[in-house]
Amino acid sequence: MIEVDNVTKRYGSTTVVDSVSLTIAKGGMTAIVGPNGAGKSTLCSMIGRLIPMDEGSIKVDRFDVTATKGERLARRISILSQENHVTARLSVEDLVLLGRYPYTHGRTTVEDREHLEATIDFMELGPLRHRFLDQLSGGQRQRAFVAMVLCQDTDYILLDEPLNSLDMKHAVAMMKLLRRVCDEQQKTIVYVVHDVNIASWYSDRVVALRDGRIVHDGNPSSFMQPEVMESIFEVDVVIREVKGKPFAVYYG
Repeated sequence: MIEVDNVTKRYGSTTVVDSVSLTIAKGGMTAIVGPNGAGKSTLCSMIGRLIPMDEGSIKVDRFDVTATKGERLARRISILSQENHVTARLSVEDLVLLGRYPYTHGRTTVEDREHLEATIDFMELGPLRHRFLDQLSGGQRQRAFVAMVLCQDTDYILLDEPLNSLDMKHAVAMMKLLRRVCDEQQKTIVYVVHDVNIASWYSDRVVALRDGRIVHDGNPSSFMQPEVMESIFEVDVVIREVKGKPFAVYYG
């Protein structure tokens, strides 16, 4: 379980996350949505201990993220940030294998190789495994970074905009893969996404932020209501049904 209790983050006089409390039970996919500047990525980064909080507490399986040793925490929760920069010239295989570092500190075992092979196969990266990251398209590179996080094999996975640089076909393929990770491997995925229809179609729960506060928290059906979405995004919204699921059409 992830427990976010009254967490606040400020930059100077600007409060970007404002007294947020949130509990995410083990299992399923939770989408974090909201307009630009709502605090989505900041909240995700604080849960993953990439940035410190100013107030409040965050626990993962009762381990305080600020006090738990990095190695111990990295075996429970993994995170893919929105901006990924690797200075070394790594191959796809090298990058994915970095996900095993919390277990091996660079001393690769048979078990690590098994995780590597399973992840590369699952993410369909076989044809790209020996190519360097700077030889990949943006979408291919993003898929490799997601594979690195999956190879870490944690119960909780945080993904900040995992669909960055992906076209429609590959965005759908990515979401289907992540849904399988949840359903087949019993992982808990929390992800930041801008596309409300993606959030609705693939998630079990949608948490919406605005101005640093949670303004909606519920299942996709409760989120995909015109009055709810209009209050969050300040655009006119019409909800249609596509293949039995709500689909939002929005305009100015």
